[in-house]
Amino acid sequence: METTRLVLTGPAPTARDAATLCARLARLYEDGAHAVECDARAVTAPGLGAVEVLARLRLTARGRPLRVTGAAPALRALLDLVGLVELLGEAEQREPAGRVEEGVEADDPAV
Repeated sequence: METTRLVLTGPAPTARDAATLCARLARLYEDGAHAVECDARAVTAPGLGAVEVLARLRLTARGRPLRVTGAAPALRALLDLVGLVELLGEAEQREPAGRVEEGVEADDPAV
């Protein structure tokens, strides 16, 4: 399956950029793109505007493959914080369920 690229503008995309980028993404899917790779290398000063852009792109994708590449550590952290880390194509790290022990030692008291 061929991947099509969509490039985010930098250094800090804003909510105003969302409409233009979403229209481009919709056009890419209409023109037959099966998977889109969103290149975020230019995003060097990410903020909530960048998060909004990526969230709207995700909604525009409507379940079709969309992946963010080239994300700097600050953008990665923001996406993790708001629950959009799956856009990076990485498994989300979650806290273990409450009252579940990860390991048991022989001398641990029973609960």
